[in-house]
Amino acid sequence: MAATNHFMELALAEARSAGERGEVPIGAVVVLDGKIIARAGNRTRELNDVTAHAEIVAIRLACEELSQERLAGADLYVTLEPCTMCAAAISFARIRRLYYGAEDPKGGGVDNGVRFYQQPTCHHAPEVYSGLGEISSAEILRRFFQAKRSED
Repeated sequence: MAATNHFMELALAEARSAGERGEVPIGAVVVLDGKIIARAGNRTRELNDVTAHAEIVAIRLACEELSQERLAGADLYVTLEPCTMCAAAISFARIRRLYYGAEDPKGGGVDNGVRFYQQPTCHHAPEVYSGLGEISSAEILRRFFQAKRSED
């Protein structure tokens, strides 16, 4: 599933915007009933907030938009495999489906690392689809970190 779709393209656009702001280029889009509810990129540096990952910012915006704390029935598109913190937030928000681009062997918490959704303490596990827009997602990250290394 290396191809992309419209929602992942929007997540990739959010990732590019985050990179242009000096943030690690990760983007996320929340979709409910085929409608975009929220979209965001990383904002950890801008907000001085270690929890301001793209997924969490998008979930916060979606909950605010819908005036509710949970997003049952919503799908989340994100350019990189969520970390454990974000995997937990996705679970607590009751996201229906998670689509992500590139795997993160070092920091991922879904199919790598702790594999959060496979733990007996996980109350809700979304359906997970990996590899959507994987090549583009990985390339955005590779270029960002390559540029950062050349600045040093």
